[in-house]
Amino acid sequence: MTERFDPAQADTRWQAAWDEAQCFKADDTSVKPRSYVLEMFPYPSGRIHIGHVRNYTMGDVLARYKRMKGFEVLHPMGWDAFGMPAENAAMEKGVHPGGWTRENIANMKAQLKRLGFALDWSREIATCEPEYYGHEQALFLDLYEAGLVYRRESAVNWDPVDQTVLANEQVIDGRGWRSGALVEKRKLNQWFLKITDFAEDLLEGLGALENWPEKVRTMQENWIGKSQGLQFRFDLSNGEHLEVYTTRPDTIFGASFVAVAADHPIAQAVAMSNCDAAKFIDLCKQGGTTAAEVETAEKLGFDTGIGARHPITGAYLPVFIANFVLMDYGTGAIMAVPGHDQRDFDFATKYGLPIPRVIAASLEDADKPFAGEAEAGDGVCVNSGFLDGMNVAEAKAAVIARSEAEGWGEGKTVWRLRDWGVSRQRYWGTPIPFIHCEVCGVVPVPKKHLPVTLPEDVDFSTPGNPLVRHPTWKHVDCPQCGKPARRETDTLDTFVDSSWYFLRFASQPDDRPFDPAQIAQWLPVEQYIGGIEHAILHLLYARFWTRALARIGKIEVKEPFASLFTQGMVTHETYFRIDDGNGQPVFFSPGEIERGAESAILAADGAPVEIGRVIKMSKSKKNVVDPDEIVATYGADAIRWFMLSDSPPERDLPWSEAGIEGCARFVQRLWRLFGQYDAAAQGEDKAVDRKTHQTVAAVADDIEALGFNKAVARIYELTGVIEKAPPSASRSAAIRTVLLLISPMMPHLAEEAYAVFGQGLVATAAWPEVDPALLVEDEVTIAIQVKGKLRDTLTVAKGMARDELEALALASEKVQRALDGAEVRKVIVVPDRLVNLVA
Repeated sequence: MTERFDPAQADTRWQAAWDEAQCFKADDTSVKPRSYVLEMFPYPSGRIHIGHVRNYTMGDVLARYKRMKGFEVLHPMGWDAFGMPAENAAMEKGVHPGGWTRENIANMKAQLKRLGFALDWSREIATCEPEYYGHEQALFLDLYEAGLVYRRESAVNWDPVDQTVLANEQVIDGRGWRSGALVEKRKLNQWFLKITDFAEDLLEGLGALENWPEKVRTMQENWIGKSQGLQFRFDLSNGEHLEVYTTRPDTIFGASFVAVAADHPIAQAVAMSNCDAAKFIDLCKQGGTTAAEVETAEKLGFDTGIGARHPITGAYLPVFIANFVLMDYGTGAIMAVPGHDQRDFDFATKYGLPIPRVIAASLEDADKPFAGEAEAGDGVCVNSGFLDGMNVAEAKAAVIARSEAEGWGEGKTVWRLRDWGVSRQRYWGTPIPFIHCEVCGVVPVPKKHLPVTLPEDVDFSTPGNPLVRHPTWKHVDCPQCGKPARRETDTLDTFVDSSWYFLRFASQPDDRPFDPAQIAQWLPVEQYIGGIEHAILHLLYARFWTRALARIGKIEVKEPFASLFTQGMVTHETYFRIDDGNGQPVFFSPGEIERGAESAILAADGAPVEIGRVIKMSKSKKNVVDPDEIVATYGADAIRWFMLSDSPPERDLPWSEAGIEGCARFVQRLWRLFGQYDAAAQGEDKAVDRKTHQTVAAVADDIEALGFNKAVARIYELTGVIEKAPPSASRSAAIRTVLLLISPMMPHLAEEAYAVFGQGLVATAAWPEVDPALLVEDEVTIAIQVKGKLRDTLTVAKGMARDELEALALASEKVQRALDGAEVRKVIVVPDRLVNLVA
């Protein structure tokens, strides 16, 4: 073997060898047990980042390990390739979104290959290709035929300058993120998927996902938001009625006003005869439509002059139009209880409305004042008539029972979950396969005409959706009557693309989205790995999509991911100086910095810079590390090993130069150890054999549990034991075992050494077998003390008798020197632990 391992040569050589041997291509005809390992596929932004490396290294180790354990492994890769960044690039750089996206895919694929991931590239998909989204259109039509897709008018964020609908995250402080224009709320016809039909099933299904993080299940449970409450009506002073829903009927005596959404029929009716109300409603249209934005916006209202009669007390409460009430939630109207809801508290404070207390810690606290904020917790009812003294649950039941007996309300279950609006007014997405005909209405595109492909000749020089302005693309004949019609110009939310891609990875026939028999063989995904930021929407939508396809008979599986793991982020300290001109920090990248033990300087001028907090790597803070530079400097195996070391995989991993350098040194240390392998070595070393087999078993358990940092620690420990052991057959066997143990983690190093051993490809080797007998610890180390001080240690058979331990202790030369002729007056023996001689 050469003196040093050369990753620059070995990495590319073994990656080519794996490709040539098709080591990682999944075989649909295999009779082996199957394992589907999947990391969330990336958006092709142009470069992979360190977070990608950590995510994909974890999945890669598991996939390689499963293959060594005899599984047929599916470990694919693809690209979540539609979305706004490509259109932004088209507008800013004058490039076509398709060309920009495909160039980025090529760059990122090359980066992933340089890291040696065991991926089945024969199944690569990109959601922007007609070969993928044409099948998505077919599935969308299947769901439409089953009544799970519909179209209705809905409130959206509208940018009046860019002439487009904005996603919620594109509304910043009430303004369009690109134009800076005040965003308006508009009503547009939108396509929806009936996810609410599956609310109960999605909620109940969480209970069976035992291998999902509890935090993720809780987040989904809260998002689905099942609640029991009261729906009832207020009789209004103008002779009308107003329906409201509340999850806290126990607080009904605390209602001090009623509020309706700006687009509620009552608000609209008031605006017809009151120009001030109309102006207020126009004001409400400015700003985002999300619940989060509504919560944080200043609470504003308009008094309609209408009174709402309290169903129990008979008192009339003022009815306001309020900007924090949304028509899409509940009935579009609320019973406001300011003492026990913060939004209501803020509103009541602003407009000088009563804030009564109806929940307190005890009856004695009935008159306790509020300390500047609402109190939303539990307690007992106070100032609440017949409810006084009841706890919350008792009071809820009592109010619901009274409402039903008197006929003004009823108990009702409601859901926070809303149907999924999938319309996006942009070009770079899956065309929604429908045609609008003046005669026939909305008509689905016949499946024989799929895919409906995007036109290539589009113009981004004008704001808005280029599909709307295209001179020819949208003009087609109606497939039913043959008369001139127009295509749907909205495209699908990109979350649709990622809601079924795992099915297409598993089965890729040309004539349909997938083969259900192959889906049954591979699904559910055994291990899914991705960031916690996808805990709600992506994972919820994927669960819904799978259930929807099962309902219409396309597949049998309902839960797509049997086990879910959410990895931590890779973090790095920041470096900056404060700009004297504006007082803002100017950040510098790690490559520009020379770091000392306690300080840092900018290499360009030698002057000090501030060392900031260790935070998630981001381009804006410039604390990013380029994986290509790390691979070029240290090799793929060093960066892979670093990703697995130190931090538990679910926690953040701080990046450090010292850490990656230490990993690179360990690569060379192992190379030197492998050079000591001697196939002809003789002799047995029982301690080395036992440690080796115990490590094999423990590392296997760690990898199965995704405890990669623990597996790394065990390999370090075994390496140290081997290095100290004298030459023997046991030692050489242990060296070969270490090579196999590190092969899922450092595959290039392992292949290089395995080739020297002359044993073929380690990528196709089996995981080491474990001798169960060697897992049992049959020797122990006994501490020998004299007058309570440690003088010697002895390795003896586990369970040795007291008199034998005493005799061995007394026979020790170190003990005799410590006694120095003194008489032993007492011997204390703790079996399998210590012998203490008292002189």
